[in-house]
Amino acid sequence: MEVINALGRRKTAVARIYLKHGNGKMTVNKKKMEDFFPSPTLQYVARQALELTNNTDKYDIEAIVAGGGFKGQVEAFRLGIARAIIKLEPEHRAVLKSNGLLRRDPRMVERKKPGQKKARKKFQFSKR
Repeated sequence: MEVINALGRRKTAVARIYLKHGNGKMTVNKKKMEDFFPSPTLQYVARQALELTNNTDKYDIEAIVAGGGFKGQVEAFRLGIARAIIKLEPEHRAVLKSNGLLRRDPRMVERKKPGQKKARKKFQFSKR
């Protein structure tokens, strides 16, 4: 079987996923997934697409993740895995879609405007 690749994005994080048949080994930036995402919550989010489709020990995953923080990176990773699974097994689309794993979250940080303290916060107004 050839390697299936997919892309996942969230905020400014980008994850390139390479999925192939194997025994469930997950590497992110040439580290074990547990070392790259040390928190149990982040590990749960990373495995969510595989657990919903009962594919935890069926595929090996290699990922290259760049940009953003841990939360954005792990959600980009999850989206990439979900997209790669659909390329291999289209029958899982309904399960992943109903759990919201195929939606690219469009929320981004709003830019800071000139003459203001932050994106929306203003400097204090002084009448006199």
